[in-house]
Amino acid sequence: MSKVFKVGLIGCGHISETYFRGHDYFNNFKITKCADINSENAEKCADTYDITACSVDELLKDTEIEVILNLTIPRAHYEVAKQSLENGKHVYSEKPMAVNFSEGEELLALSKSKGLYIGNAPDTFLGGGIQKSIDLINQNKIGNVRLGSAIFAYPGVQSYHPNPEPWFANNEGGPVMDMGPYYLTALVNLLGPAKSVHGISTKVFEKRVIGIGPKKDQEFSVECPTSYLVNLEFHNQALIQITLSFDVVTHQRNHIELYGDKGSMIVPDPNMFGGSVMTSNDDSGIWEEHKTDDLPLGRINITTQSGRANESPTNANYRGVGLAEMLYCIENGINHRCNGELSLHVLDIIKSTMKAADSRTTQDIKTSCQKADYFTLEEIQKILK
Repeated sequence: MSKVFKVGLIGCGHISETYFRGHDYFNNFKITKCADINSENAEKCADTYDITACSVDELLKDTEIEVILNLTIPRAHYEVAKQSLENGKHVYSEKPMAVNFSEGEELLALSKSKGLYIGNAPDTFLGGGIQKSIDLINQNKIGNVRLGSAIFAYPGVQSYHPNPEPWFANNEGGPVMDMGPYYLTALVNLLGPAKSVHGISTKVFEKRVIGIGPKKDQEFSVECPTSYLVNLEFHNQALIQITLSFDVVTHQRNHIELYGDKGSMIVPDPNMFGGSVMTSNDDSGIWEEHKTDDLPLGRINITTQSGRANESPTNANYRGVGLAEMLYCIENGINHRCNGELSLHVLDIIKSTMKAADSRTTQDIKTSCQKADYFTLEEIQKILK
């Protein structure tokens, strides 16, 4: 039986419900206290989940709390993570690691100097879909991957989020900062570290209209580019063309396609945990399906539709597995998969992509990281209830 870590949650927004659901699946953490800059949000969260609400400062100084779960907005990730580490607590944050590369560097260095663990979402790459893809690549199913494509494209959050402005704010907004972490984290774990990036960007609309909530029908200004076309080069010589956009009504392209010298692969949605992997090794048009619904982190586990797009009765959602895996590694003194080096490398790619698009130049990626080992069934079972 694993140790059960007492976790303090900071940031009681919409996504917190997903992490509380992790109590149903994982055996080594319990969120016991919560805090938010808006005390009413903290009290509501505490009432809903029968835990204790307190101030952010009280939570950071609470000696019973061993780990901080940082679910604040992106611009606050750095400060909350820094204060957590300075108060002697391990920290696991939502993506991205920070909004500035220098802040990410500082957090990683601080965690090492303190002997503490720092982890970051996304953890979707630990799910059945991406892990099955990694396993097939390791088996040389499609040979050496040399080319590929990826796309995330939809109309933007303003239609379903009551406070969409941060997604369109300068420096912290845009599709690369918002959805890039899912795709880039998956690609790095499939192919290894990235080497360089080139891209272009555009802003299609200067204004957007909020679709729901108390500010419904209010206009707000768009401060950042909302569509990117990116060419990403990896150290293994693979070249991946990526589209990330908040300006597309609909499309029929696959989320990720990889082309090897022995065949091709369709990788399922990296924002989800399950989904089938498809491979083909000739030009017959016949594709082999590799299902993941029999895997522990690929089974559909959502029975009702929530307000979140990734929580419908057709999806597997095991958010929190990155936190659980980190805690298991803390207990056993080993490196975790959603680690600071990976998170910093992904942040490096994100910021380099934005700079490349802004300057219309190729940017070298300064950092590197190790591909995580395949997440074995034996390892998964150690953290599952």
